[in-house]
Amino acid sequence: MKYFIILSLLISSTCFGQSYTEQIAKHRETYKADFIKESHSPLKETDLKNLHFYNADSTYRVVADVKILTNEKVFKMPTYDGTSKEFIRYAQISFTLNGKALKMTLYRNIGLMTNPAYKDLLFLPFTDQTNNKTTYGGGRYIDLALKDINENRITVDFNKAYNPYCAYSDGYRCPIPPEENDLATSILAGEKLFTGEKKHK
Repeated sequence: MKYFIILSLLISSTCFGQSYTEQIAKHRETYKADFIKESHSPLKETDLKNLHFYNADSTYRVVADVKILTNEKVFKMPTYDGTSKEFIRYAQISFTLNGKALKMTLYRNIGLMTNPAYKDLLFLPFTDQTNNKTTYGGGRYIDLALKDINENRITVDFNKAYNPYCAYSDGYRCPIPPEENDLATSILAGEKLFTGEKKHK
């Protein structure tokens, strides 16, 4: 009986691993395809071979506690082209990763809140100790949504972390991740450094 239970657990674990890997692979194929569809994309189909990612690792899929912030004021988040965009701090999330207790802030883009397609978007920009080594020096982003928050918890999958357009080309207004989202650990998940030549507009 014990053998059967252990075997079942092993099979379940293996199946989850395979399905999770497949899920991330599908997500990345869609991510690449969107570059071709997007009219303002910095990349062409020939550039996609220069996109690289860490292997899918469910360790970097974490469930975080959410604390909704109140009485926050709109602020200007600097961008890499020297301008800024208006955001508001929406919530603070806390979780444990790599044995460390970490906190990050979720933001809402003021300009997008009036757009029906993006009004529920939550923006999670961050930097970590892989920057300028194996990942883009300017940090990476994760997109979430208000509906992802359930009973004051949210799942954050760093395997879906992606580079801002500024990693591939200049001429874009990419927000600079605030210092409060600088993680004191290495996030060995998501998109790596682009190996193509950076474009200039």
